[in-house]
Amino acid sequence: MNNKEDKHMDHKAHSMETMNHEAMTTHEHNEMAGMDHSMHMGNFKKKFWLSLILAIPIIFLSPMMGVDLPFQFTFPGSDWLVLILASILFFYGGEPFLSGAKMELKQKSPAMMTLIAMGISVSYFYSVYAFIMNKMMPQNHVMDFFWELATLIVIMLLGHWIEMNAISNASDALQKMAELLPDTVKRVNKDGSEEEVSLQKVQQNDHLVVRAGDKIPADGIITKGTTSVDESMVTGESKAVTKNEQDKVIGGAVNGAGTIEIVVTGTGETGYLSKVMDMVKKAQTEKSKLESLSDRVAKWLFYIALGAGLLAFIVWLIVDRNLSTAFERMVTVFIIACPHALGLAIPLVIARSTSIAAKHGLLLKNRNALEQANDIQYVMLDKTGTLTEGRFTVTGVEIINNQMKQKEALEVIGALENNANHPLAIGIMNYLKEQKISPDKVENLQSISGVGLTGTVNGQAIKIVNEKEVERLNLPFDQSLKERYQEQGNTLSYLIIDDQLMAMIALGDVIKREAKQFITDLKAQSIIPVMLTGDNKVAAESVAHYLGIDEFHGELLPEDKEKIVQTYTNEGKKVMMVGDGINDAPSLVRATIGVAIGAGTDVAIDSADIVLTDSDPKDILRFLDLAKQTRRKMIQNLWWGAGYNIVAIPLAAGILAPWGILLNPAVGAVLMSLSTVIVAANAMTLRIHN
Repeated sequence: MNNKEDKHMDHKAHSMETMNHEAMTTHEHNEMAGMDHSMHMGNFKKKFWLSLILAIPIIFLSPMMGVDLPFQFTFPGSDWLVLILASILFFYGGEPFLSGAKMELKQKSPAMMTLIAMGISVSYFYSVYAFIMNKMMPQNHVMDFFWELATLIVIMLLGHWIEMNAISNASDALQKMAELLPDTVKRVNKDGSEEEVSLQKVQQNDHLVVRAGDKIPADGIITKGTTSVDESMVTGESKAVTKNEQDKVIGGAVNGAGTIEIVVTGTGETGYLSKVMDMVKKAQTEKSKLESLSDRVAKWLFYIALGAGLLAFIVWLIVDRNLSTAFERMVTVFIIACPHALGLAIPLVIARSTSIAAKHGLLLKNRNALEQANDIQYVMLDKTGTLTEGRFTVTGVEIINNQMKQKEALEVIGALENNANHPLAIGIMNYLKEQKISPDKVENLQSISGVGLTGTVNGQAIKIVNEKEVERLNLPFDQSLKERYQEQGNTLSYLIIDDQLMAMIALGDVIKREAKQFITDLKAQSIIPVMLTGDNKVAAESVAHYLGIDEFHGELLPEDKEKIVQTYTNEGKKVMMVGDGINDAPSLVRATIGVAIGAGTDVAIDSADIVLTDSDPKDILRFLDLAKQTRRKMIQNLWWGAGYNIVAIPLAAGILAPWGILLNPAVGAVLMSLSTVIVAANAMTLRIHN
């Protein structure tokens, strides 16, 4: 990789170059680990349809394990046509499985791809041998397996296509992070002039101008101006953060209403977003080592079939002293071990489960999540946007002095807040618009540092102040009015008119009404909820207490969240992480299962295994129930798929031959087909209870 050669490469250029390398590395690693080969080995849909076209003539022109079926026919030269079509089918349709097997064997971890590759390779090469022998010595007919080759390749491609179609493809979360940064910036030259330059040319210690509403292009320190910065997309802090001179700002955050000038402190590898991307990449690589249940079953089945086939060859060669018979027995074992039913066992359940999930507002992006959900012990929840609505709104207005009505209080409050740009003011003005209340006119508007606003409205001296100022002025009021709001972490502002306390207005990130019951239901399933948030500890504690969450952590950066998740997973605990922000992306990838709220950022969604399209935390409970039912069906289908092989392989090897019982290849093929039908029917009976 060449990104280390330029210390001042901007975030976007650095991330794009790094992502290209990482995509290749992750691609290779996933194949080596036996994970989701279908995502890396070409277009299975196209391969399936073309292979089906090649397979149909083979099915009609060749016998099934030596037995002619009623619909089959031949004509002069038909055997040559079958050989040509089968050769094309083997090298074209079988290519993904042969490539996958190569990767698995390279890592000494044979699984489904190796088992399929063994079946189609033995079928093809033995059939070529049979074709040659039948041409050379037609009096001694040798049975071929072209029919089995064609059906196995088509069914396996179908299974992989079904699975690919069912699971939504994960977009590139790293690409989305890079897109948070602007393409060009305003740079201040040494002579004081400004010029528009590419972000790639920005270097450390450069001075940049960031106008209101623009994305901050790089990490830096404010040298001129005051503003409020929305960092929720990056850090998870729900409130806009006031920034003054000498305060730090983060690349990717959104500047508020004030124009600022910053000196760049971090670009490329040293920037905040780059560090988040590095965490995501590292977590993705480690998570890809997980092995699916079907791959574990296929691995054992491969060893069993290989051992049984070789043993059958040796025993029959010793007992019967006929090389041809021994060879045929070995090949029959390998062919019967072909995982027709096993290859469809999981994809059909996944397809059914994914369809049911979509109807309930769940998008499944990682099939392994359905298998792992049954072992979840902890659910770690981001606060903003997951347990709360994720926006700063008015949660209540309390009249303290009965001489004033609520509408009048809001008109006066609106007069002062109408021209302010801080988050409380924005929340108040949005509320007034919803209530169709017009603010009064204000004169002599002034800001009181650390206190609030003051001005003259209708000839009266008006103040909007915080609680500390109310205490300093020693203005008494019924304390019970504020308790309910403080419990939920609301920010309180007070209206003072001519030195009299008139009203109180509460603003906060509203807790979702279904959140409390969701936490109760989680606990009922012996799952421990843990809240992780970038918000301050006071807000975190109040929300956790209200919801009944015993374990919570506040003021967390992305690396803090990821460390907490990693601590649990390193201890062998199964963790589900639920979040919606960029700051959640490393944790979503690191967790056993990552769940993204659909209303969150694209980065969080792309980093997750599950997406809740309705942003309803109770959908997590539905997912857990669906996962339980899905796993049950998977195990049932794996038993049907593998169970056929457990019975058929010993019989094909001739274990009961001394008693006159030897499995006819045709009977084995019928049992194989029956097993596939049962697996398909069983998958369709999957239901969700909630």
